[in-house]
Amino acid sequence: MTPKKELLFCALGGSGEIGMNVNLYGTEGKWVMVDCGITFADPAYPGIDVILPDLSFIEDRLDDLVGIVLTHGHEDHIGALPYLAEDLGVPIYATAFTAGLVRGKLEEEGSANRVKLRVMETGKTFEVGPFDFTFVPLSHSIPEANALLIETAVGRVFHTGDWKLDQTPVIGKPASPAQLSSIGDMGVDVLVCDSTNAFNTEASGSEASVRPGIAETVAKAKGRVVVTTFASNAARLVTLGEVAKETGRKLCVTGRSLDRILKVGRACGYFKGFPEVVDPETAMRLPKDRVLIVATGGQGEPRAALSRIAEGSHTIRLDTGDTVIFSARQIPGNETAVGRIQNILAGKGVRMVTERQAHVHVSGHPGQPELAQMYKWLRPRTLMPVHGEMRHMMEHARFATTQGVPQTLVQSDGDMVRLLPGNATKIGNVPVGRLVLDGDVILPSDGSTMNERRKLAINGQISVGVAVAKGRLVGSPQIRVQGVPVEDERDAFIAEAVAAAAKAVDGPRRATDKLREDIRLSVRKVATRWTGKKPIVDVLLIEG
Repeated sequence: MTPKKELLFCALGGSGEIGMNVNLYGTEGKWVMVDCGITFADPAYPGIDVILPDLSFIEDRLDDLVGIVLTHGHEDHIGALPYLAEDLGVPIYATAFTAGLVRGKLEEEGSANRVKLRVMETGKTFEVGPFDFTFVPLSHSIPEANALLIETAVGRVFHTGDWKLDQTPVIGKPASPAQLSSIGDMGVDVLVCDSTNAFNTEASGSEASVRPGIAETVAKAKGRVVVTTFASNAARLVTLGEVAKETGRKLCVTGRSLDRILKVGRACGYFKGFPEVVDPETAMRLPKDRVLIVATGGQGEPRAALSRIAEGSHTIRLDTGDTVIFSARQIPGNETAVGRIQNILAGKGVRMVTERQAHVHVSGHPGQPELAQMYKWLRPRTLMPVHGEMRHMMEHARFATTQGVPQTLVQSDGDMVRLLPGNATKIGNVPVGRLVLDGDVILPSDGSTMNERRKLAINGQISVGVAVAKGRLVGSPQIRVQGVPVEDERDAFIAEAVAAAAKAVDGPRRATDKLREDIRLSVRKVATRWTGKKPIVDVLLIEG
């Protein structure tokens, strides 16, 4: 797996899934990493919020890793860096806004002084080992989203990152059709491209088109209005600032991630003319029809502002007649979490508006018309879909074939692909996986801790304390039950379990481990007979 005079590619995350994007390119004995993101946990990971990529493949080759290049500042592209960048020990290359977000994260983790962060300009080529990189600005729902033009001795790759086409962007200036066509004139061997909206037969639409729909919804509202959107959607923040001024409402921004975006954006020259914001305490003292609140949490995150507002544990309070606008796409898998919050809000008499009721959101990813246009500009010899579940990537490849792209190759996490020279070909597989951030500790997602926690969550736990002396029971076994479904019959169940533990001690003397196992199995057998479940049984055996 050492790259020679060739260009290799391997996704350690983000291919076959939404989120946790980590891509490796290799040539002339060296590797470079493009993005290093996270994904968010689902109920299969009890007690976990953040999931990290397993980078063991490249960690075993750190002497050959020459750098990390970032396309943009979304969590699924940069979120793992605070936890993994210091150990990787290589410079990070990014434009100013993305670098500002990363720097803030590193400072929170106390590692900013030990990670090299290099700020690069768009349009200017820079070297990272045997690779030449150029940031090519594209539209997305965050400032300074960039494609990467990657040039090597064996050929040229255009790695899009996340993107869309927007003729009227609210923030930033994307590359023009002429600039993209000129890159195509140079020759693009491989297009590595975002697949998120590959099923969409219509273009995503311009960010500017959202403003009238939000403004009309806010103008009609009689009470307080909360708009929830992705914190990183700086263009949407600008739109909401304009809507606040247009509708005569004071703007309140609540959520640490929103504060960070505003701070970094202002430092980079964005948010000029943005209205002065008020804090939540001031917002609650204003007349209800004179405040517009922007809050994080539109994906149902339990610790985000919207969840706490819904549950009544936030300074901002909502009542009958107030409105919540969901100005964000619901990520697949978050339906239950979002539905929980919407049900709580509905119970309070709060009116909710989503993109089904009004034009309050546009996606930041390309639909089929935008994909087709990018193919025409770049004229790639090969398309390799990334950033999507398998169904998205397969549809992307199918669509590209209908548009005349000569070759497509669908890979998934862990597939080692030789992109160049010649046709792209899978040549092997490398280890991939997931890590979980459990408090301040990073653990394997399928390790003993998580497996034990899943068993506890499903089956419950029984603690058994037994004292013996010279092979005979001393006193009565002590039993405590947690999460075992015995409810009103708890005392009767414990009495039978105590009797079973005592009986297990009877008989010939046994080695400590054998006696402990006999007690465990006897108590679990009682639990299974009572409940049909097999709880974890821990035995504390005290011998005197």
